[in-house]
Amino acid sequence: MPFVVRTLPILALLLSTAVVSTPAQAQPRVDAPMAHTPWTRSANIYEVNIRQYTKEGTFNAFAKHLPRLRKMGVDILWLMPVHPIGVQNRKGTLGSYYAVRDYTAVNPEFGSMDDFKRLVKQAQGLGMRVIIDWVANHTAFDNPWTVQHKDWYLKDAKGEIYPVTYTEGPEPEYWTDVTGLDWRQKGLWKGMTDAMAFWVRETGIDGFRCDVAAKVPTAFWEQARVELERIKPVFMLAEAWQPELQQKAFDMTYGWDTLGVFKDLAKGKADARALRALFEQPPVAYPEHAYRMRFTSNHDENSWHGSDVEHYGPAFKAMAVLAATLPGMPLVYGGQEAGLDKRLEFFEKDPIVWKDHPNAALYTWLLKLKHDNPALWNGQYGGALTFVETGNDKVVAFRREKDKNVVAVTVNLSGVAQQVTLGGKKESLAPWAYQVSGAVK
Repeated sequence: MPFVVRTLPILALLLSTAVVSTPAQAQPRVDAPMAHTPWTRSANIYEVNIRQYTKEGTFNAFAKHLPRLRKMGVDILWLMPVHPIGVQNRKGTLGSYYAVRDYTAVNPEFGSMDDFKRLVKQAQGLGMRVIIDWVANHTAFDNPWTVQHKDWYLKDAKGEIYPVTYTEGPEPEYWTDVTGLDWRQKGLWKGMTDAMAFWVRETGIDGFRCDVAAKVPTAFWEQARVELERIKPVFMLAEAWQPELQQKAFDMTYGWDTLGVFKDLAKGKADARALRALFEQPPVAYPEHAYRMRFTSNHDENSWHGSDVEHYGPAFKAMAVLAATLPGMPLVYGGQEAGLDKRLEFFEKDPIVWKDHPNAALYTWLLKLKHDNPALWNGQYGGALTFVETGNDKVVAFRREKDKNVVAVTVNLSGVAQQVTLGGKKESLAPWAYQVSGAVK
């Protein structure tokens, strides 16, 4: 594997040199550590878009990829919504996965409920876990709840349900294919909790990725988790950044903070100082136990903001290394291992082209590195992060240490060769080059 450099002098220097920066975890504790289920502690996560993953776009077709993904080192499979999609006010030909028509059924586009159960069982049999996307903020206009429980919905001045509308941003957003739920209605709390429990109890899934989680009361998520864990331990990922969600409800939130820095680094709009500042003077304090998801792309980034080629170009592998070695759990978006180089359509069929797997070896190495090195584990189970002075803001160097395990990382954050000084010695790094090494004291 040509991208792996295991025994260069620069790494030995990183492992032994004096630390000159403030430890990144030296920040106020928000809460006592919350235990996470053991299988999450060294885990990574892999997002699956069933519709676009194969030409068939079915559970059964995706299942054929499970052995390959396990061999690559994937631990947690996050499946984008598997529910039937609303027809009323549908966007495009096939509609949005996030316009849920029925919370306790599967999208016939993907197969049957029995197909889904077999997929879950097969993945778990290979040693992986499965979570599904859950949309609790809104439903399709033709979800039966709009008739059976109209009181559970937000209504306009005429007493009618209406499209989800957001006016907090610079421009208003109108989600015309979905209508918002009214979380002031306590009946909704039980109805939604029961629907989530159905999937854990009847299909054996291992948790949920919860869409726009901050738009739903934190107290709902906290009580829902208690109820779900009466069935089995679960893993909960919030599409949100708010620390309060990680007090009791969620294991992990989105690391949009590092995503923004990764994109700026790749475009030459930032350097090592931005990355160091984010961890040394974090703008938000999280609980000690909080997992943060580190990623270079996901379905929203890819479809709405740009492909990896657009965002990162030749910097892609360097950013993937950072996502896998900085504190947090790394996400791989399905297709990235194949060099996904296009924006996938959201409302139409647009399958991933599996020409080859140019990044599979990179991810296999990175995921194994995380498994094998407790310093890189998640939350309180991983090691403290300290940055090392390089004398060059175009190069970032840091180390993570847990007990006797040390991992050192050096990355050239530019498209030109850079000189770096560590321990009084100079080394040269090629454009976007990275060096990673683990050592035991």
